[in-house]
Amino acid sequence: MNFLDGSLFPENQDKLVITAAPYGPEWIPSDFPEDIPVKMEDQIQKAVDCYNAGATVLHLHVRELDGKGSKKLSKFNELIAGVRKAVPDMIIQVGGSISFAPESDGAAAKWLSDDTRHMLAELDPKPDQVTVTVNTSQMNVVEQMDTEDIAGTSLAEPDGFRAYSNMIVPSTPSFFEEHIRRLSKAKIQSAFQFYNINSFETVERLIRRGIYKGPLVCNWVAIGGGMDQPTIYSLANFLRAIPDGTMLTVESSMRNVLPINMMGLAMGLHVRCGIEDNLWNQSRTEKMSTVKQIEQLVRVSREFGREVANGKEAREICKIGVFYETVEETLAANGFAPNAKGRQQGYLRKVA
Repeated sequence: MNFLDGSLFPENQDKLVITAAPYGPEWIPSDFPEDIPVKMEDQIQKAVDCYNAGATVLHLHVRELDGKGSKKLSKFNELIAGVRKAVPDMIIQVGGSISFAPESDGAAAKWLSDDTRHMLAELDPKPDQVTVTVNTSQMNVVEQMDTEDIAGTSLAEPDGFRAYSNMIVPSTPSFFEEHIRRLSKAKIQSAFQFYNINSFETVERLIRRGIYKGPLVCNWVAIGGGMDQPTIYSLANFLRAIPDGTMLTVESSMRNVLPINMMGLAMGLHVRCGIEDNLWNQSRTEKMSTVKQIEQLVRVSREFGREVANGKEAREICKIGVFYETVEETLAANGFAPNAKGRQQGYLRKVA
């Protein structure tokens, strides 16, 4: 990504797209009862509240009435339908993990089988996006959390801490290549989760081979624990690699969320917040709801002179519903160099 003269001026940047992650599947309701909805109508209202505060992308997980993360696609269908009716312009982004919460005390936090995750392409009504992880990775979500960040929560319990510190994201080529094909066939955008530069490079090869033919819409996930580090050096290194046509959202954890978001906001990138990422204000004197986190980012963005996108504008910025016909069109639209004639496009494969 190039930063030319004037790149930091708001008039030369897209309006800010804020992703809200209000459902926090790693927490149980008693961790933050004021802000973790359980009833379906409350889960729908949470999306409405986030939209009204300024978020235009909803990172969606679902809970059962007992407070546990739901693995029932029927519940996802119900929540998607409710959100679509209540806030039709909001971009619905289903978390591709479905729910990685442990089934019981002491159990590991595991993602579901490939076959189950593939069924996200069959959701009805269909979401706008499904997050796609590329390449199997450690996902130790607590590595960069301070003991005071999780004090008094379920993550402070030995079983909970062990479950989430040992979590692995399973994503082999046999899974993600087929998953992307199914999502694209259903006209659902793949929202790529880039844990480091290696995962981006794999997606570039998928594009060059014709497996993915759509806009490059992605999150840079800087939470440590097998993923990138929340530092300006890691972010700058990643930005040097990605093409100018990328729609990039920055994502971090706990009290790193606001500083990383401010970096992204200043550079014309997009931001994510919510209790799935962070529970606290910056002084850690009180817990901070998802809506208050959104409102904070709206205030900061306006201080920078950068306006916040509404729902329709966010859909244009994310290129929702856009897919391309050819590899060459995809490369050009995303700002990649064209395929070199006669050379292999990715290890041991030619363009499909």
